[in-house]
Amino acid sequence: MKSVIFDLDGTLADTSADLIAAANACFAGMGQGEPLDAAADALTAFHGGRAMLRLGFERLGVDWDEANVDAEYPKLLDYYSYHIAVHTTLYPSVISALEELKRRGYLLGICTNKPEGLAETLMAELGIRDMFSALLGADTLPVRKPDPEHLWETIRRVGGDLGRSALIGDTDTDRSTARNAGVPSVLVAFGPSGEAISALQPEVLLNHYDELPDLIDQLIN
Repeated sequence: MKSVIFDLDGTLADTSADLIAAANACFAGMGQGEPLDAAADALTAFHGGRAMLRLGFERLGVDWDEANVDAEYPKLLDYYSYHIAVHTTLYPSVISALEELKRRGYLLGICTNKPEGLAETLMAELGIRDMFSALLGADTLPVRKPDPEHLWETIRRVGGDLGRSALIGDTDTDRSTARNAGVPSVLVAFGPSGEAISALQPEVLLNHYDELPDLIDQLIN
């Protein structure tokens, strides 16, 4: 069976504002204000909570190390879990594209480096969880993207064929995962990296979700 596997943050939904707010809550709790900007730091948000904390510490110019990041990370997750969909929105035409892919016989799954529980909660809040046969998060397996096993296992769980699958993503992590797994990648060009994402040389660039079904047909059929 043919399958399409999606990253979540920055690919299906713009989650950056809620992620940045969670990181800023950590710094505010330390009496350091809010050093991160929802728009300017969106790309860092899509690289995860630890990346946001590192950037914030660097921007503040305070002494810090990975122990500080480790200490704040659970607080970030806790805040985020209670404010997970305040500003988050699906990208335009996501739902219609998913429906069309399913109509054409594609199995759909999610492979994300967001913790599984948070990913499940967010997908339910956005109303699209039931469109995906499987969801694997950062803590579902002993490994995570860019380890290819994370993607391979997602494909297995949706019932897909490794030779007839593609990964849709938005960062170098997704590109590396697809390359490591021997699976073609589609990277979105409407995220914070814009068309600069083309430097990662994915098999396909996606400019709008309206284009996705036909692009996938050309890519893996």
